[in-house]
Amino acid sequence: MSKEVFQQNLTEKEFRPGSPFIIQLLFKEPPVLPDKARAVTVMKRHVGAVDCFAYDEQSASFAALDHIAEFKDAQVPVQLSILGCSSFDGNNIDAFIKSQMWDCMEDRERIFQECRYQVDAVDMLAGALPALERANLDADFLDALAELYPGCEAFYFPICGKLFTADAVRNHQIKGADRFIRFGVNVRFFTIQGTEDMLVDTLGMSTLYLPDIQYHFHGMNPDWVVNHAYNLASYILEHDNPIQADETVDGIIDGRMTRSVQWKCQYEDALIQPPRMVLDVHTGEYASGRR
Repeated sequence: MSKEVFQQNLTEKEFRPGSPFIIQLLFKEPPVLPDKARAVTVMKRHVGAVDCFAYDEQSASFAALDHIAEFKDAQVPVQLSILGCSSFDGNNIDAFIKSQMWDCMEDRERIFQECRYQVDAVDMLAGALPALERANLDADFLDALAELYPGCEAFYFPICGKLFTADAVRNHQIKGADRFIRFGVNVRFFTIQGTEDMLVDTLGMSTLYLPDIQYHFHGMNPDWVVNHAYNLASYILEHDNPIQADETVDGIIDGRMTRSVQWKCQYEDALIQPPRMVLDVHTGEYASGRR
């Protein structure tokens, strides 16, 4: 558990909902872009029908033909792009973000010291897709990238601050949209200095135009709350956020979600940066702060 002390900072620029989903592949040595034929084959295997409409020594771009972004005056396929190799400096990732890399704590510093190169992959126009469709597409794209770059050491997701070893991404057994929750949504944990209060929140749901979740509480095992947050995030994604203000969700007894306890939900400003609107879950007798 990190003992670093950070200052609350809600003056940061607010996340823009629906932003492109960026995946950073980290390498010890400069990677080579896979040849066009192999890239198309692998992308088709994971994403479905694609058209490689741009390819050179530095980058490749694919139209995902099964995923159509609908706009007022046009319908166009979502684009998935692999950009050229550039330098990577782990020192540019600040301590606050590093403190929440729960999936890679033991390897974090080694990765940031050894990896000097990165390849960025990004979806474009995908914000026009339904949330569930986009989540599955981005997860399919991630699976394709893991196969295309066997020399990749780690995957970093800037929007949510998660870091994974490449093996963790290649060997996952998760199905469907929960892959996006696993890799694209971070459940963060903080203690409030000078109090017994704790805070758990999510970061990354806004990519899909869905709300992040927040819990401000005391006297309860934070691991139970972290697990609740992942389950609730998955439910919100699967059902396109059916939760309205003043409605309730199942709470926790002895670490298990149960209908016998109902926790009230409100939409509020986030307590921890970045500034954004969140679904605040009032944990009943364990709740802290004023609502």
